[in-house]
Amino acid sequence: MNSDIYKTITSISHGIYKEKGSRFVSIAIPISGQEEIKPIIDRIKKEHHEARHHSYAYMIGHKRNIWRVNDDGEPSGTAGRPILGQINSFGLTNLIIVVSRYFGGTLLGVSGLLNAYRSAAESALKNAELTEKTVNEYYEISYPYISMNDVMKILKEENIGQSEQSFDIECRILLNFRVSAKEKVLNRLARIDGLNYRYIETH
Repeated sequence: MNSDIYKTITSISHGIYKEKGSRFVSIAIPISGQEEIKPIIDRIKKEHHEARHHSYAYMIGHKRNIWRVNDDGEPSGTAGRPILGQINSFGLTNLIIVVSRYFGGTLLGVSGLLNAYRSAAESALKNAELTEKTVNEYYEISYPYISMNDVMKILKEENIGQSEQSFDIECRILLNFRVSAKEKVLNRLARIDGLNYRYIETH
C-alpha cells in the first residue's frame, strides 16, 4: 500500500455482543482529532447511562501513531486493548470505538472480557463502510495573471485540487495534491515565471 493512502470508516456504525446476560453495545465513529474524544464519550455516557462501563480505543493520523486505550474500570488490559486490536486488525485510523457494557450479573473473567470487547468492536467494524483516503499536502500559490494558462494546464494534467481562488493582476489559489505527487508538482510549478508557493499543511 502506498504511504500516502490510509483506511478509515465513512460514517458511524454500531455492533453488539452478548455473553452470560451482559450486553456489550459498540459504536465506531470517524474522527479527525483528539479534541473530538471527550464530547463523544460524554454523549455516549448520557445515551447509555445505565451501562456500567464505557471502554474505548482510538487511532488518529495517517501514520497511525496517535492512539489511546481506556478500560473504564474493567480489569487492566481487558477492554481498551482488545478494542484497539480490532482497529489494528482492520488496518484503520481516524476513528474511535466505544463499547458500553450492561452487566448481566455473571462475572466473565479475564478471557471472557477480552473476547467480549474484541467481539463487540469487531461487530461494529464489520457493519461499517470502509474507505481509502489519500494524504494530501496543501499549498498556496501566487502568480501573475499572464501566467494563468500555464498554471491551469498543470492543475488539470496533475489532477490537483483547488479551494480558495482570487484572480486579479496577482492571482492566488489554494492547492492540494497527494504527498506522492509533491516533487513532480512543485518542480513543474517552479518553472513558471513569477510563481511563488507556500506550504500550508499535510493531512
